[in-house]
Amino acid sequence: MDMMTGAQIADAGLIDWRKLAQGLHARYLTGGFSDGARFVTAVGEAGDALGHHPGVSVRDGYVDLKAVSSDAVYRDDNGAEHVVEWVTQKDVDLARRITAIAAEHGLQADPASVSVLELGLDTARSATIAPVWAALLTGNPEAQGNGSPSDEIRDALGRVPNLWFGHADQRRPASQRFHVEVYVPRQVAGQRIAAAVAAGGSVVDDSGAPALTVIADQDGNTGVLCVAETQ
Repeated sequence: MDMMTGAQIADAGLIDWRKLAQGLHARYLTGGFSDGARFVTAVGEAGDALGHHPGVSVRDGYVDLKAVSSDAVYRDDNGAEHVVEWVTQKDVDLARRITAIAAEHGLQADPASVSVLELGLDTARSATIAPVWAALLTGNPEAQGNGSPSDEIRDALGRVPNLWFGHADQRRPASQRFHVEVYVPRQVAGQRIAAAVAAGGSVVDDSGAPALTVIADQDGNTGVLCVAETQ
């Protein structure tokens, strides 16, 4: 199934859900673990009917869900097809059904609290070093790309964050190669940046804002606050 564009995802009107990184994310508040378990059981039955299931994490007080397809089709500029992990129509259909189930269970969504953490590593030799990081992070040196032409590391079991490779000029010494990428809903991005600045950090690059804002700590270590343009 074709991957959906940002505009298509935005037009779907998924009020409870936020597009962060590659998938759709939602959090529903519960009265406790048992309430969450009953909700997840109903979600599982709906997933059986649709032939597609979300990733689920149950905590005492909330349930986190992620809807994403591992077989989304991406077509590059040359018309070549690649199978990637991304949002498809079946994720939108699943998200809508879960929203209805949550309403039936009297659960409230908390979309402002969802977030996703990924890692970035700047290098001029991603194809060379990627197998090392894939083996270290997942135990499988071939756990990269997920069908795309890139070298990023993805754990099929979801145990560790995705690792992306950015460009680095080997002719220049690097003060920092690794950085974190934090995906948050657009509605809380300004608050998150302000909190980091109030804590002593600084904005070092907002040329890509609101999609990308680079924040540095007092030692010059940087992280990237990421916001999906669809929100």
